[in-house]
Amino acid sequence: MMIEKVFTQFPLLHTTSLTLKKIEASHVEDLFAIYDNNKVFEFCGIIPKHNLQTVQKMIGHFERDFKKKSRIKWGIFEASHSNKLVGIIEAMDFNQKVNMVTIGYYLAEDFWGKGIATKAVEMVVNYLIEEVQVNRIQAEVMPLNEPSKKVLLKNGFINEGLLRQATLWSGKGVVDLEIYGLLKEDYVSHSKRGWDKTHL
Repeated sequence: MMIEKVFTQFPLLHTTSLTLKKIEASHVEDLFAIYDNNKVFEFCGIIPKHNLQTVQKMIGHFERDFKKKSRIKWGIFEASHSNKLVGIIEAMDFNQKVNMVTIGYYLAEDFWGKGIATKAVEMVVNYLIEEVQVNRIQAEVMPLNEPSKKVLLKNGFINEGLLRQATLWSGKGVVDLEIYGLLKEDYVSHSKRGWDKTHL
């Protein structure tokens, strides 16, 4: 794992449809709209925030986590609205001994069901495996969170099983979690299948 690739300079990722970039103070209204919506965090271990000042302080926390090399949060921006924050995707728990990273993501409710999360996960997976040389990427999903499972399966992740009453999540108590994993070898074969379909 080349962790310095992530934390030396904030990595900017973009395609024709999406840009993943640093969340700035100017995005606070959009960030508040995400954190103020209880439905966004129904299946997340995150407590919604209903105070603008609290959300404002969180942007500084994002920066602190980045400087500590513990977590990176990308803002998800649609290319057509380059300064409209529509969601967040993050990478955390950088385990260099195992060469493994955990990801998580959430979108503003108005942008659900448009394939944005699927594309953002694809971008981060490509970056982590191709650029950072990560071998394993995993995600923890509450069993009822069907949309999130679909996002992962579309990106080649494998459902590795259920951890029963295994984790304490903020605002949820002790919960069951399904573990989805993607190894570099899975990524290569998934990418090849996608290429084969495109070139039939």
